[in-house]
Amino acid sequence: MNATNNFRERALRFFPGGSNGEYGIPEGDAPVIERGRGCRVWDTGGREYLDMTMAWGAALIGHAHSKVLEAASAAAANGANFGAVNRLMVELAERIADISPCVEHIRFVASGTEATMLCLRTARATTGRAKILKFEGAYHGQHPEGVTSLVGSDPPALPQPDSSGTGAPWVERDVLVAPYNDLAATEQILTDHAADLAAVIVEPLHRCITPVDGFLQGLREATAKRGIVLVFDEVVTGFRLALGGAQEYYGVLPDLVAYGKGLGGGFPIGAFGGRADIMEAVNEQRLPGPNYAWSASTTGGNPVSSAAALATIDVFCEPGVYDRLHAMGRRLRESLGQALGQAGETAQVLGDGPLAQSVFIDRPVRSHRDWLAADRERGRAVMLELLRSGVFLNPMGTKLYLSLAHTEADLDAFTTHFAAALQSTRRDEAEDIE
Repeated sequence: MNATNNFRERALRFFPGGSNGEYGIPEGDAPVIERGRGCRVWDTGGREYLDMTMAWGAALIGHAHSKVLEAASAAAANGANFGAVNRLMVELAERIADISPCVEHIRFVASGTEATMLCLRTARATTGRAKILKFEGAYHGQHPEGVTSLVGSDPPALPQPDSSGTGAPWVERDVLVAPYNDLAATEQILTDHAADLAAVIVEPLHRCITPVDGFLQGLREATAKRGIVLVFDEVVTGFRLALGGAQEYYGVLPDLVAYGKGLGGGFPIGAFGGRADIMEAVNEQRLPGPNYAWSASTTGGNPVSSAAALATIDVFCEPGVYDRLHAMGRRLRESLGQALGQAGETAQVLGDGPLAQSVFIDRPVRSHRDWLAADRERGRAVMLELLRSGVFLNPMGTKLYLSLAHTEADLDAFTTHFAAALQSTRRDEAEDIE
């Protein structure tokens, strides 16, 4: 038995579905990754893949970046974790506050899930209100609110939430759901429930769907008018669209912001921060007052992850970084569109910055329900064929992530694989019909 199959079988023995979450790759195709460098990874059998998921976007500067490894190794030599404020954590807080337009106070955690979860808890403590509003189809981490109205294929009438996949039926009481990019419908929900709403949480770039003109600005005005905390989930957009994230890119200032993924250069990290008066809710000097939210993290802000994040920010500050990321993203989306057109496919290409997604549908995609109407089985078939041909990605039809390690030659190679996958999957479908 070769090493690849051996590790696949070992993974299947212990991991449900042979996965650590979400990929949903058929058992015979699921690679076990051994190592990565730049924009490539290798499995336990030595097979090389062009990586188009980049640790779900966490490796924005590329795998095993030398500056990040050097900084993290130097920090680890002095102790990996103290469970307390440390020098590198303080330096990182200062850097983020200089970069992030809304951050006056900050706390560190270990993941983006924790960051978004604590934004919502902090908003509830500050306002004394119970409900939150999210947008249909948004993913805000593994906590119940983060998964609400994400995975179901038969959504209920809004603002009723869909608890599918949450394991928490109580979200039907405490979560309201609005249609992304529909400001009028969202404002009506806010008006109807203002007395109970603590927060509105939004991915400014909703998965890969761009905001229509005026949507984010209108959301800012509507929440401020009603005393509702506006939370930007910048776990994906933070440091990816601009150094100041979506706040800088779209010119809209939230009350709280959540960070993760790309901040750590591949190391686990999360952070949440914002207005000082709202963040005061996590000050343990207030314990056990009614406007206090417990917030603590054993590994949050540890010196190794903090050092990695400081080195990562240094890379982001190098001249031309964001020009390059946006240029590569445009090139990828244009190449996807050309390949789809040449193959005679009816599809849309979504995304902004170094993000892209192809959706097999005959009309523009402006909301989650548009995306649900697409031919997702076709999309998954193409993604699985790409995986089999040597492109590592998530075949569940989510984003393609670019990094600073990708080159134009890598994009050309991916486009070649993509065009071939379109042809081979169409041929397979035709054979199935016969």
